[in-house]
Amino acid sequence: METYGLEKLGILNPTAVWRNLSPAALVEAALRRGEGQLSDKGALVVTTGKYTGRSPEDKFVVDTPGIHDDIKWGKINVPIEKAKFDAIKEKLCAYLQNREVFIFDGFAGADPAYTKKFRIINELASENLFIHQLLIRPTADQLASYGEADFTIIAAPGFKCIPEVDGVHSEAAIMIDYEAKLVVIAGSQYAGEIKKSVFSVMNYLMPKESNVLPMHCSANMDPQTGETAVFFGLSGTGKTTLSADPNRKLIGDDEHGWSEHGIFNFEGGCYAKTINLDPEGEPEIYNAIKFGSLVENVIIDPVTRVPDFFDGSLTENTRVGYPVDFISNAAIPGVGDIPKVMIFLTADAFGVLPPISRLDENAAMYHFVTGFTSKLAGTERGVTEPQPTFSTCFGAPFMPLDPAVYAEMLGERLKKYNTKVYLVNTGWSGGPYGVGSRMKLKYTRAMITAALNGELEKAAYQHDDVFNVDVPQSCPDVPDEIMNPRDTWQDKAAYDESAKKLAKMFADNFSSKYPNMPKNITDAGPRG
Repeated sequence: METYGLEKLGILNPTAVWRNLSPAALVEAALRRGEGQLSDKGALVVTTGKYTGRSPEDKFVVDTPGIHDDIKWGKINVPIEKAKFDAIKEKLCAYLQNREVFIFDGFAGADPAYTKKFRIINELASENLFIHQLLIRPTADQLASYGEADFTIIAAPGFKCIPEVDGVHSEAAIMIDYEAKLVVIAGSQYAGEIKKSVFSVMNYLMPKESNVLPMHCSANMDPQTGETAVFFGLSGTGKTTLSADPNRKLIGDDEHGWSEHGIFNFEGGCYAKTINLDPEGEPEIYNAIKFGSLVENVIIDPVTRVPDFFDGSLTENTRVGYPVDFISNAAIPGVGDIPKVMIFLTADAFGVLPPISRLDENAAMYHFVTGFTSKLAGTERGVTEPQPTFSTCFGAPFMPLDPAVYAEMLGERLKKYNTKVYLVNTGWSGGPYGVGSRMKLKYTRAMITAALNGELEKAAYQHDDVFNVDVPQSCPDVPDEIMNPRDTWQDKAAYDESAKKLAKMFADNFSSKYPNMPKNITDAGPRG
């Protein structure tokens, strides 16, 4: 039996080793092993147990001399001793002995100049299907000459850590050893941990080795001109939805690099939220949920097998992973030109940010570093009113280097290429969450279309003194009365109070996190 070098990791005597099986074969294996069931459209549906989302408290970086000075240590990048990592890895590999093992050898980085080879070793066929669809799949010739991987990820959800013995926080641990070029994922079946581990590795390697800016963003392009746009945004802001525009080619929905040649997708697939998925509002995502897709934690009817995307009883973070070519207008390969337009998406539950505003270079730097959106009342225990969430570079959990490294790289590019930047509020209008209403998707799409085709540059602008941004007073296919959020509130005094409150939150966050930021960037933010 071919073991493909598993013994080098300490994985001995597997009962079977399957390398780069087809999606059909992986689905068959998952069903045979009782890992999930098929939906009415043929998607493999699984539940992920205790962990239905990423577990940031269980993520560690191995602190070794070779990388110690590179890492921005803190609450995000938590150190773990090399000896503890090695001990867990050894036990996890011993756990995989005498079991079936699934291997996927693939790539991250659609631009061949920057491609990295990743080997993913899975306990579960369903997780191997997921990463097979999410990364870039090699051709038969590429697989035959694959050689050694640049990085290896081992994922074994069935192996549970013992915190008091292993020196971790729970039964789950996601640990990256950048020097050993190895990631170990224990205890969690949430497939997003594998995907985001690849992203974290690319976020470390790309700036250091290639002067490529890694970005937590989606991207699309005009099919005629090739004009490219990127969309930054935290979960729930519409990053995946808005980039899946039927009138544009989708480059990718989540992770990209910006080189001197243009942008390129790190991945070969998409990982979309499915809660409240509507076939009319999001047809591209809805139609991608078919045979070959992996669906997580969606309840399906036991008789008809029809998914209920409005049932969040297991989690609000229901997900689907599928290859990018399941989107009918995907750009293959996932590369694009230097972006002409950059969109920062935020879901403002306070209902006070303009639906769209133009940012100059300094304001763009400010909002990139800030990475704002808001948690909603009722979504977490103890959250009774909207709460701001600030995630550096719109992806703090996946950024191992100092945020200034990424911010400076973005600033250089904005200045060099004169990329236009807009802040778009996909959140609430007419009042806060619970009073106002969510911005209509068709209006947000119209505003983004106007930003991309240059129509928004023709509008008259008014400066918002509180948030320190320029607000267009009109936009094609959007009612003028919603362009200025204060006009949508019945109680103007309540708007003023809420706007000043949010502006102060911005200012307090920025001053505490980035006390040494240049004055021109600090002064470009809201005036709290």
